Amino acid sequence: MKICLRYLGDPRYQQGIGQELGVSQATVSRTVDRVVNSIVAQSNEWIKLPTANREMMEANRICQSMYKFPTAIDCSHIGILKPYRLGDENINRKGKPTLNVQASCDAREIFTSIDVSWPGSVHDSRTWRYSKTRSQLINKANVLLLGDDGYGIEPCLMTPFRNPTLGAEINYNKLLKQERVITERCFGQLKRRFRILHYVCRVKLENVP
Repeated sequence: MKICLRYLGDPRYQQGIGQELGVSQATVSRTVDRVVNSIVAQSNEWIKLPTANREMMEANRICQSMYKFPTAIDCSHIGILKPYRLGDENINRKGKPTLNVQASCDAREIFTSIDVSWPGSVHDSRTWRYSKTRSQLINKANVLLLGDDGYGIEPCLMTPFRNPTLGAEINYNKLLKQERVITERCFGQLKRRFRILHYVCRVKLENVP
């Protein structure tokens, strides 16, 4: 576990971390794979949307005790090594190779969904349109997420007014922006703790998710 946490928390190469901890690069690689795969195998126990009525009511209660709006969803780009084949589809609008990661979180700043299946060139609205999260929530009554203007408004998704003119619209946009920042804060905490996500994941593309 120490080797894995050291690698995920430090953007250096595996060989350098191995030298620091007195093990080979191959040991670092095998250890990281084993620990991460073990965690991923249990991820559905920790990262899950409330879907039962009782769970949704409790989530709404907690959210309303802390915020005026419900939970939020957003995307963040994770840097990767440019693949040799079909690499251009991973180039985002800033010209960097990335994966576009969509996640939602609740009022306690706990991730409730994650989608790491889209290359960096794909727009946020498309990741949402084809996400499992949308399919789970689209027909649920009294379930709402907050999204920025990169998304389109839907029964389960609240987005800002475009070109607001009325005072109520301006106030709504201001409040939505203030409370939607929770997902940005969660992404920020994740990237600060596991610095490999802040820089570049120097592993094979199929292992990045």
